[in-house]
Amino acid sequence: MVEVYDRPPNQEEKVDEAFFKQLTKSSRAQDLMVMVDFNYPGMCRENSTTGHRLSIKFLEYIGDNFLLQRVEKVIRGEAVPDLILINREELVEYWKMEARHLTLGQMVSRGCTAQGTLRVFHILPVPSCHIFTTGLYFFYLVAKKQQIMTKDGFLMYLLSAEGNIFNSSHSKVYQDMTQPLSHYLVSSSHNTYLMEDQITGPSSTEAYIRALTKGCRCVELDCWDGPNSEPVIYHGYTLTSKILFSDAIKAIKNYAFKTSPYPVIISLENHCSLEQQKMMAQHMKTILGDMLLVMPVDGNISDFPSPEVSGATLLLCALLHGLRSYQTDVISLTVKRKRPNLLLPCLQSAKLKLAKELSDIVIYCKSVHFQGFDNTTSPRPFYEMSSFTESKAQKLHKSLKRVFISLGTSFIHHNIRHLSRVYPAGWRTDSSNYNPVDLWNVGCQIIALNFQTPGPEMDIYQGRFQDNGFSGYVLKPHFLRDKQSKFNPKSITEGAWWMPKKLQMKIISGQQLPKVNKSKNSIVDPRVTVEVHGVQRDNGKKQTKVIENNGFNPKWDEEFGFDIDVPELALVRFVVEDFDVSTKNDFIGQYTIPFTCLKQGYRHIHLLTKNGDPYPSAMLFVHINILDNN
Repeated sequence: MVEVYDRPPNQEEKVDEAFFKQLTKSSRAQDLMVMVDFNYPGMCRENSTTGHRLSIKFLEYIGDNFLLQRVEKVIRGEAVPDLILINREELVEYWKMEARHLTLGQMVSRGCTAQGTLRVFHILPVPSCHIFTTGLYFFYLVAKKQQIMTKDGFLMYLLSAEGNIFNSSHSKVYQDMTQPLSHYLVSSSHNTYLMEDQITGPSSTEAYIRALTKGCRCVELDCWDGPNSEPVIYHGYTLTSKILFSDAIKAIKNYAFKTSPYPVIISLENHCSLEQQKMMAQHMKTILGDMLLVMPVDGNISDFPSPEVSGATLLLCALLHGLRSYQTDVISLTVKRKRPNLLLPCLQSAKLKLAKELSDIVIYCKSVHFQGFDNTTSPRPFYEMSSFTESKAQKLHKSLKRVFISLGTSFIHHNIRHLSRVYPAGWRTDSSNYNPVDLWNVGCQIIALNFQTPGPEMDIYQGRFQDNGFSGYVLKPHFLRDKQSKFNPKSITEGAWWMPKKLQMKIISGQQLPKVNKSKNSIVDPRVTVEVHGVQRDNGKKQTKVIENNGFNPKWDEEFGFDIDVPELALVRFVVEDFDVSTKNDFIGQYTIPFTCLKQGYRHIHLLTKNGDPYPSAMLFVHINILDNN
């Protein structure tokens, strides 16, 4: 739609500014568009004959007989006017030919046509050819006043947040944030300082910034004696590089609350001498200031504080006797209210004496070596926190299948009162990750992953924490917080968790799927895989057929169905790959979403790269339907 203004557009004319800006981002010839608009009253009626001739001439030039016939029929009054929006690469050559000897004013005259004619706009930069960029405002202003949705307006709606598969009401904090800290899943990072592997990879403050901006609420610092009495951070007894402890604390202070206002846990694995422990305590107090709470909140030491604790600061500290080396952990937690001033650090020291200056910030919990679940007659204090390697946690989880009543519910009940922290096994020197779902299903709160390593595990992790406003805290379902709960993920029986649903979906099409592997000469052959991750009986995977040689607008039109019995624990992952019959398929993009965040109806899925960043235009178009499955 071409309209030319001799004055700047007023406020009303900016009604579709967002759409116009999106169009003007492009600089590719393929983005030239042709719009046939037979309903819009023309602004240049004196050029009606010229406009008709121009429309027909262009359609003849590109050889579009179908559109040409429709235009001619409308002009003769033999067809109903409509609106067509198409992409035509040939428009470039046509306008180059037409504009070769024309002034800008003459081109405006050619483009501004009458009712029943072809209207042309483009998004090419002026140096590419002598075509100008024009506005779209007037057309949409008229449609808005007439309460009419045009076809391109409908397309804009489908591509907007309203047309997204993610329920926008979950993009803000909507859950109860006044529960004890142990009632939440907490987005947590392992060896946060590392950018790559655990043996030779670089350490950097940038790694903390990246994790925090991705919603992480628990970061880890491995602290060792450094030169000049300054503690350093690195993966001990390896070739990983070192950074100053003070620099890491500064980075955490500056970025802790850019994404979320809720507590950040700083896990300090302490290998330092007494003197450098004192320096660590001094840096934390000096740099963090009143962001670090050194007294119990409201004098309460009978239960964990909530993420939304009243007051300016919160400090949660623990003594952790680690699994392999009987480490001592100190965890300090700070929470933001009206300003960024809440953090949670955690200290681990391997068989070293703990400096009083560091132990003085220990407030809320003592983390101990796991020795079994609570005895109902003499329960352990709430502040005793358990820490597991992934291997031990998985062994404990697998044993639930054998002793599913006594042990299964005991693990869940344990995680109602106590914090459980799980971290990757020592053999994962490549910084690979484990699947967090099984451990979430029994209520473990602090599941630490290597944020620097992309992959399915990290996709699922980030998908879970999309919920609740990307705050890094997700309230566990009620049946994982109820002391009377008999829920066991290994043996699903009827109960509060039993809400069987039928997830029906249709994978309709894809748009602008990129070719990630540039070394291959072939065109993208996309295939979509849909996965469900939750309790064992809900897990499933289904795939579409492969569409050959079409990454621009592949069409599948395939329907799938999944039975989901515990929807509050389920996540749905959409994966798009470039299929290759002879080699491994190339990953194109993915999107993971909690089942409870799904929106029904026709929806777009905006795909993410392997690093979790959004593609500018790659997406899937689907239809979602959720039914009770009683």
